[in-house]
Amino acid sequence: MLRTLSLLAVLILLSVSASFAQKSSEAGGTSSQLSIFTGATRVNLTSEFAGALGALQITPSSAFPGRLVRTRATFPITTGTLDSDTLRGEISHAGGLILRRGATTVRLESFVIDTTGASGIVLTGLVSANGSVVGRIPLFDLTLPGSSFGDLTLIRIEGVSVTLRPEAAGALNAVFETTAFTAGFNIGTASVTATAFGI
Repeated sequence: MLRTLSLLAVLILLSVSASFAQKSSEAGGTSSQLSIFTGATRVNLTSEFAGALGALQITPSSAFPGRLVRTRATFPITTGTLDSDTLRGEISHAGGLILRRGATTVRLESFVIDTTGASGIVLTGLVSANGSVVGRIPLFDLTLPGSSFGDLTLIRIEGVSVTLRPEAAGALNAVFETTAFTAGFNIGTASVTATAFGI
């Protein structure tokens, strides 16, 4: 139903990307720190989600350099640092999503995947409503799949589960004057491909 609404999902999605890999060392020691310098997070949206947006008359579009083509959103990875042993770190993205209904516009941009918190992996975004910056808020909870692939230069993760955070649901409900957005709703799945090197 409408609760599926989370166009947020498309964000990030995004963004969404947890990565790991093992790195080799330089000059006599070893380190597990991995620096990500390029890549992209892709989110496949569900038909349930698209139907919910239509029912609320909310039109989604992408914020450059993000892209939204039918039911797939893509957000470039700009930078990131992870510990390949613990996965602690952050991954930053460019672009975002724009949600419009009538005179109301919400922008969700500059997604960051943060794996350092005690509550698990969270995707945050800079949120603006009708031209005013609301602030950076948690948008989605991310759950890693059972298996992933990584080496010293290429990181690839498939099947990342994305669910809506209560903070994001509350913000969207307030701006669009609805109760359709609910915390914990399964937004869909994301995949991440990134290039990195050990530091």
